[in-house]
Amino acid sequence: MKQILFACALSLAAPAAWAADKLPLSAISTYLNGLTTAQSPFTQINDDGSLSTGMLYLHRPGRARFDYDPPDGAAVVVGAGTVVIHDEKSNQPPESYPLKRTPLSIILAERVDLDRANMVVGHGFDGTATVVTAQDPENPDYGRIDLMFTGDPVELRKWVIHDGGGGRTTVILGALETGVDLSASLFQPYTAGGVPDR
Repeated sequence: MKQILFACALSLAAPAAWAADKLPLSAISTYLNGLTTAQSPFTQINDDGSLSTGMLYLHRPGRARFDYDPPDGAAVVVGAGTVVIHDEKSNQPPESYPLKRTPLSIILAERVDLDRANMVVGHGFDGTATVVTAQDPENPDYGRIDLMFTGDPVELRKWVIHDGGGGRTTVILGALETGVDLSASLFQPYTAGGVPDR
């Protein structure tokens, strides 16, 4: 179930026009800093190739929640600087990790600054999207995150986590609904089970 921790990788369906060329890091940072609340259904591709589905809730800065559909019945809750993994099938207490030890901390930071020295280790264009690879410059062993964006307007399409152990997890989202009203109870670290009312 530790694999779920690194499930905080996301890809958005792409109905809008594709970007024509590489987006500058400043534009991407501005976009991420303007992203406050969002929710979306997702399909997760695990490192072993298996699939999981669920619902993502995002509240920047610092909060996120991945609720997994049965039979997984798990939840990953990010809040108060901690990532807590609830696995109903394990019959074990929730596992917790410092958020700062995961690449997700780069995106959930109060202020995203991709121009920060040594944070971005890759910045290119694959023909359809701008691809940015980022890591904690002070702790590169924590892993890295691949972010893929299209432009006009700037939109995040894909987010892949490469953990420090070499694992890779991708989550593909349906339509991302932004600017939604999310209850603070969604991000309480020990709120396991179903999703509280918003």
